[in-house]
Amino acid sequence: MNRLFPNAIQWLLGSRRKLATAAIGALLCLLGYHAVFGPNGFLAFHQKQIESERLSQEIRALQLENERREEQIKALKSDPHAIEKEAREHLHYAREGETVYKLPTPTPADQK
Repeated sequence: MNRLFPNAIQWLLGSRRKLATAAIGALLCLLGYHAVFGPNGFLAFHQKQIESERLSQEIRALQLENERREEQIKALKSDPHAIEKEAREHLHYAREGETVYKLPTPTPADQK
């Protein structure tokens, strides 16, 4: 084999450090690219952190809304004033002798 390609073999033996360094450099570049842009890389991790924070805020808002509604339910079960307020505002009930006036809702053309 040495007889067929003596110059090529000598060149490879003499350049093996350069070739190894270039191969390691290329490997490091590929690993770096994968670490930043890969499916679980830095950019994907950053997006997942942003999404996690948004979902945490949404959960907190929903929990507050849930607590508010639970208090409203308790009030509607036991508080006569809350029951009366709900009946008057949403069901348009009135006491005996009262007159309820209902104005039409303004349309966008009326608001000009």
